[in-house]
Amino acid sequence: MCGRYAATKNPADLVKEFDAVDETDGRAREADYNIAPTKNVVTVVQRHPRDADGHVLEEEPAVRSLRVMRWGLVPFWAKDPSVGNRMINTRAETATEKPAFRKALAKRRCLVPADGWYEWRKTGKKKEPFFMTGEDLAFAGIWESWRDPKDDNADPLITFSIITTDAIGRLTDIHDRMPLLMPKDRWATWLDPDRDDVGELLTPPGEIVDTLELRPISDRVNNVRNNGPELLERVEEGQADLDTALFDLPR
Repeated sequence: MCGRYAATKNPADLVKEFDAVDETDGRAREADYNIAPTKNVVTVVQRHPRDADGHVLEEEPAVRSLRVMRWGLVPFWAKDPSVGNRMINTRAETATEKPAFRKALAKRRCLVPADGWYEWRKTGKKKEPFFMTGEDLAFAGIWESWRDPKDDNADPLITFSIITTDAIGRLTDIHDRMPLLMPKDRWATWLDPDRDDVGELLTPPGEIVDTLELRPISDRVNNVRNNGPELLERVEEGQADLDTALFDLPR
């Protein structure tokens, strides 16, 4: 799974990296070292413009942009947004089959910029935290727009889910799942709003995994209230230094 990650680049840097325009309206936090579900974070989408009535102008070129979304997918048909708490991840193996994810995978895909993600390796009765990090990381994601059926005037709630897959290579020593990493040469295809079938992109790219650093870190990351660059500091394996009672992973 992917239940916690870090993203510290500011929107100006992401605009350059992803060749996108900034539509975050100043709502983007420049650095977050402990992103947990239900937080609002920056994602990358690519959409055709719309006219004044909201109709998609498919003949116009699609525009790639940064957009703030809440982590935890709320399907458009949901009765209330609490369902998003259980949909922080989407399994690549079943994304094309399950109603909650199938349409979004075909029509509403996004990239989730990240410095890396956290995972916990079980060692006996202990869980040892690691930070998996590398250059130019982006997770594959899907997104939805939800409107409150009880309030016609409410703004839409824009949410996303990170796609996960079986871990490969060295990552299997830490956990059996991993976020689906999307290399730069796949970004355009993944974001293309005119492409419905992306099945060939739902497999993890081994070349990225081979370049990752698997960094043992302190137990401080266990508590979602802790947030700062010190969370990323390397420690010796087995030397995580805080009480495991602080362990507070989202459920």
